[in-house]
Amino acid sequence: MLLDKINYLVARLDGDYAYLQKEDEPDVELKCVARALLPSEIVEGSRLVYEMMEYSMA
Repeated sequence: MLLDKINYLVARLDGDYAYLQKEDEPDVELKCVARALLPSEIVEGSRLVYEMMEYSMA
């Protein structure tokens, strides 16, 4: 559902983009997200929560 919490792990940073891995579905293809939409303090290995159409640090 759109309003559920989704937990992600920052698998890779590549320029202006971050590649996120769903924590509960590690075999699913990585999600490419513009870094402008993510908290500025992320690094590879950071844990994020997607809720209410926003990303925040876990």
